[in-house]
Amino acid sequence: MYRRRMSTVTINPATPDRFADAQHALTGGGNGKSCQCQWWTLTNTEFNNSSADQRKDYLEAEITAGPPPALIAYIDDSPSGWVHVGPRTKQARIARTKMITGSSKESFDDESVWAITCFVVRREHRGSGTTRALLDAAVTYAKEHGARVIEGYPVDTSAGKTSNNDLFLGALSTFVDAGFDVVDHPKPTRAVVALTV
Repeated sequence: MYRRRMSTVTINPATPDRFADAQHALTGGGNGKSCQCQWWTLTNTEFNNSSADQRKDYLEAEITAGPPPALIAYIDDSPSGWVHVGPRTKQARIARTKMITGSSKESFDDESVWAITCFVVRREHRGSGTTRALLDAAVTYAKEHGARVIEGYPVDTSAGKTSNNDLFLGALSTFVDAGFDVVDHPKPTRAVVALTV
């Protein structure tokens, strides 16, 4: 009889002592290595004018300054996934993205509105439920740190073919299954979702 061993998943905040773990989680495929989860924290000009090494430095400074801007998933003690979560006011690109500003019902200067904006799961762990575990942990983390509303800007995979790189935003079905409501569907493949906590 074949028995599959179940992996142990733990999720911890991205603190300065875990920066090397963050790098391992971010560099397992997709754009994580070059982006360094700075897409939402930098303006378009800042992002385009920075190198991957500079973005890595920005991320390290963000983590060092605290509070932790992300969570890291460990599968059998190996850093295997990442989710960026924090107040929208600390993610500059959100208030500059027309798809979001035209859809969100919340004020963009309200620090109690948080956003879950980026997922990375190493290739060898995709399809394991790690994204959902990260989403659930991010909701708990946001709630414990003063969030009133949590938004997400996921991809609707039912609307057409989606590349793995586009899924850094998460899948709409994952957010809906976790209790998020669809606020708007500004594009066929994109949604704005929210959860009041």
